[in-house]
Amino acid sequence: MGATSMAGSLHHILFRQRCVCFSPSGKMAMSSILNADDIKKALDAFAAAESFDHKKFFDMLGLKSKSSDDVKKVFTALDADNSGFIEEEELKFVLKSFSKNARDLTDKETKAFIKAADMDGDGKIGIEEFSALVKE
Repeated sequence: MGATSMAGSLHHILFRQRCVCFSPSGKMAMSSILNADDIKKALDAFAAAESFDHKKFFDMLGLKSKSSDDVKKVFTALDADNSGFIEEEELKFVLKSFSKNARDLTDKETKAFIKAADMDGDGKIGIEEFSALVKE
């Protein structure tokens, strides 16, 4: 293999590695924290509208057994506007954070998710609330 071809292959490998580790927005991709097969299984299990259950979802992802640092990384990835909170509009697209082809949560599912996590009643989920919800 010539030097040009080898350099091109190396660039391709490095580029692909970055694609796996980072989303287009530059945030860390879920597949760099969680197992890709677990993500697919969890998304498939909740593909139908009104089927989402956050406890089962987090369990299927293996998130419950992850370190608090990994849970914070997932929280940061879900916090699309970097506000330090996951607001209702961001939560609606939570499944898309794991796969761009996933469905949106319904309004009912989104409100139930917020209600389960929002301990202080401010209508949004902070890191402590998210961590507590994941570990339930």
